[in-house]
Amino acid sequence: MIASHRLLSVLLVALAAVYAAWFHDDRHAIAAMLFFVLPPLLMAWGAWYRGRLSVFWAGVFGLGWFCHGVMVAWAHPELRLFAWPVLLLAIAIITAASWPGLRGRFASRRPG
Repeated sequence: MIASHRLLSVLLVALAAVYAAWFHDDRHAIAAMLFFVLPPLLMAWGAWYRGRLSVFWAGVFGLGWFCHGVMVAWAHPELRLFAWPVLLLAIAIITAASWPGLRGRFASRRPG
């Protein structure tokens, strides 16, 4: 298994845990769990078992999670305790999802 896929799985589970803590006492907790917690858990499972499609979608969703974290941190100062971990985890998720491609793109090429 690729190490970046394992790291990505761990990061996605951590993100799901942050969202679960954030919305655990929400009025619409079930909807929040389905919308915010279930997708990262499904992608974590897929990335753990080397699903390239899950890794791709984790990177795409990571962009949305990053935007969501920035928006909440900016608009709701009282929620920054949850927004900053989401923001930082989103950056790490995007990096972990992109790492194999970046390594392939910038790897030194040996003549021969």
